[in-house]
Amino acid sequence: MSPMVLENDVEVGESLPPATEHAVSVSLPTWRANVGYEEGEEWVISKMKTGYPRFFIHKQIQAFAAAIAEKHGRPEESAMLFPTHAIASRCRDFFIRLAPDAQVRIVDLVPAAAKARSEELLMISPQVSAVLFPQDRFSIAKQFWQHSGDGVSSRRAEYCHHLFRQGLLIEPSSLDQSPRVCKGPRRYQKKTSIDLDSLQSSANGEVQDPDQFVEERFGRNLDLSMTKNAKLAVRRRIAGSLTADVGLTEALSLDSDKTRTRHVADFSEDDVYLYPTGMSAIFNTHRNLLKAKGQRRAIVYGFPYIDTLKITEKFGPGSLFYGFGSEEELDDLEKRLQSGERYMALFTEFPTNPLLRSPNLERIRNLADKYDLCVVVDETVGNFINVNVLPFADVVVSSLTKVFSGDSNVMGGGLVLNPKAKSYQHLKQIWNDDYVDNHWCEDGIFLERNSRDFVSRIDRIGINAEAIVDVLSAHPRVKQVNYPKTSPTRHNYDKCRNPNGGYGGLLSATFYRREDAIAFFDNLDTVKGPSLGTNFTLSSPYVILAHYAELDWCASWGVEADLIRFSVGLEDTAKLVETFKHALEAIPPH
Repeated sequence: MSPMVLENDVEVGESLPPATEHAVSVSLPTWRANVGYEEGEEWVISKMKTGYPRFFIHKQIQAFAAAIAEKHGRPEESAMLFPTHAIASRCRDFFIRLAPDAQVRIVDLVPAAAKARSEELLMISPQVSAVLFPQDRFSIAKQFWQHSGDGVSSRRAEYCHHLFRQGLLIEPSSLDQSPRVCKGPRRYQKKTSIDLDSLQSSANGEVQDPDQFVEERFGRNLDLSMTKNAKLAVRRRIAGSLTADVGLTEALSLDSDKTRTRHVADFSEDDVYLYPTGMSAIFNTHRNLLKAKGQRRAIVYGFPYIDTLKITEKFGPGSLFYGFGSEEELDDLEKRLQSGERYMALFTEFPTNPLLRSPNLERIRNLADKYDLCVVVDETVGNFINVNVLPFADVVVSSLTKVFSGDSNVMGGGLVLNPKAKSYQHLKQIWNDDYVDNHWCEDGIFLERNSRDFVSRIDRIGINAEAIVDVLSAHPRVKQVNYPKTSPTRHNYDKCRNPNGGYGGLLSATFYRREDAIAFFDNLDTVKGPSLGTNFTLSSPYVILAHYAELDWCASWGVEADLIRFSVGLEDTAKLVETFKHALEAIPPH
């Protein structure tokens, strides 16, 4: 049988969406390409224009890091870039813990002139802290970059690199010697600003004048003084105050006390915090809960996204892992707690990725209240339009990179504190003392714009996903389909499901034979790459891509190596159904 001609056959290594400068996914269109990427094969690696930002350091960031290392580093040193000195210090501490003999230092770069540090450019915060380390220890720095999610964004790197080339981003010790003055554009000095509803595309191009660069890089109608309002609108959406598609102006005018989807008294956007990535929200939650509860182990319940478990294992005193997310494991936990064992927090996803199982949050909450531990729920896959997990959690985290944005061109993370949790006052004080908004200003503007139609997209995606579940479930060569609605844990999901909530856009499937999985995947006419929650359907041999070095370990928890994950998009339902049927027909007869 000859291979099908695929409409969505994007070249290996191309960004998804194609030709998107700050895309957060990359095309790995065949099974062989995914394995080749994991094996480091040249035919794949050499073509990678980008990748998922915590795993593949964006080329804008690579170029900026190389320039800093060349100017401020020693021979054979590399640089890893972070938004603040505090984050860079955590990277340095992690590095030294793993390699005590390594020479690791931090170079801070700040705006060169007093004007650039004035109020009119504070919302841009064009600063970077570089961790310089021996090149041959790159893998250690990369671990911190990946697990923490706190590295600089590609848009921040692009902007700051330009200032650096102009001599306008320098070490603080050089400030007194610098005679240069960087004036902000006059329009940033105005007291009024335009509505972002009239956004135009940013202009690109090499610009010599830094004032002109600020003006052109962000677009003449993209007023950065609106960053604060854009982020407020995003926080209101996360708070659940907005239950319809609204633009920025309407989002800012609505009553902030309305909490129609969270259903927790006294809750508002004041309990919502933005982070550079979803993993940053998880990493900083773990870090702050160690402050709140002391050096106790964490619990990870249910098979999680890879870095959540790695954070609890590599930072702090370790973790207790319950990879099945079963009632029997909760029985075991209860016995441990009854015998006097104490933990700082239980981390879980609702539902889990990639098996789409829903934990018993009601039972977990009861155990937490009785034995003094916090509950952290990652709602990325469920999302707050479909489910309301806040009443069962102390902290709710989410990756805004995913379906909240949808456009696959910006990273972001959200964190919510439950004002009715027993731990709230203590946690609120810790967060208020610790929190710094490191979400880059331009990323915030893109995130606000992308999320305006979030509510209506959720409904359409859910309808499409259920249609695909039906197609896959009916085929004899498909071994198992994982989806919250058809899962044996559906009753746990339904306890948290909002009255009009659906079951989300993520599902996964396994086949009886690897050859069937490969044939199906290679002939599936969707784009293929990492990430989820995109407005277009995105498929991936997820376990190979996320756990290639630990496939046997995954299998021990019931997660098969050949599992394929589907993040369903907004395409026409009938066309999407036909796409999946054609791929199933491509499976050769036994």
